[in-house]
Amino acid sequence: MKKKVLLAVAMVCLVAFVGTAYAVTYITIVSGGLGGTYYPLGGILAEVYNKAGIDVKATSRATSASRENCRLVASGRAQVGMSMGSTLYQAYTGTEAFEEDGALPLRILMHMYPAPHHIVTVKGTGITKFEDILGKRVSVGAPGGGDQVLTNMILDAAGINPEKDIKRQQLTQPEGVMALKDGNVDVVFWNFATPGSAVLEVAAVREIVLIPIPEDVVERVVKKYPFMFPYKIPKGTYPKQDKDVLTVADGNFLIVNKDLDEDLAYKLVKTTIEHREEIMQSVPQATHFVPEEASVAIIPVHPGAARYFKEHGIEVPVE
Repeated sequence: MKKKVLLAVAMVCLVAFVGTAYAVTYITIVSGGLGGTYYPLGGILAEVYNKAGIDVKATSRATSASRENCRLVASGRAQVGMSMGSTLYQAYTGTEAFEEDGALPLRILMHMYPAPHHIVTVKGTGITKFEDILGKRVSVGAPGGGDQVLTNMILDAAGINPEKDIKRQQLTQPEGVMALKDGNVDVVFWNFATPGSAVLEVAAVREIVLIPIPEDVVERVVKKYPFMFPYKIPKGTYPKQDKDVLTVADGNFLIVNKDLDEDLAYKLVKTTIEHREEIMQSVPQATHFVPEEASVAIIPVHPGAARYFKEHGIEVPVE
């Protein structure tokens, strides 16, 4: 009799254990390549989710970043991904690079951090305002790169023909750094999160000047390209920067499939924001992980994430 009781208790415990095991949700986070911000962020997010007590077992996977991540999340081969706003908007609308894919079933989990456009020159070029770039040696970014795509949007909104109105150069970010240092280019257009290491590298040897984009140009960019938004690079971000600098920014987002479980989406965004300080130790850009900034949306937000933002008095678009 005693053995039967012990066996029954053991069976109950086993059932409870199995039930608990099956309650765990396994997720894959797709990030980016080595050297960027996405890759380390994916790793730390997986660590945070795994120890947060939210019944999630997460792993992070390196990818080629935004385009691949959108397709992986849409297909269900990954549950959480990272994407630039410009790429996410194309994936959601089935345009540009995603024309053959068609509109993908993606939603925003949260906005991570902005990537403002930097227009950088140095003392001695005579460039102090946006229109001063006319006739100057201007690097618009490497051919086919994100810097150049976004730069062309800005120049188009300003009515500037890059082939006629400026002495166009097409430099990678490292090439642009060297050219500014050596005086072989007058101004460069770069897109990255602040503080940008390229700007800091130039500032270590030359006195830099950040050029603001005129308000009317910002308005035209944002109106034509819904994934862009106005942004001010805060004063003090770079050496001798004594005032905010108006520009436009592309965002960086955590994305999920529209069919992701609502409670899971809620727990993921809540956990991410509540562990902001821990994440910042590995990825400084996590300083932006606060409800006010995390709720920036360029496409609909997942209902689970929207519930979290509503608890903080923030309404976001939900489809």
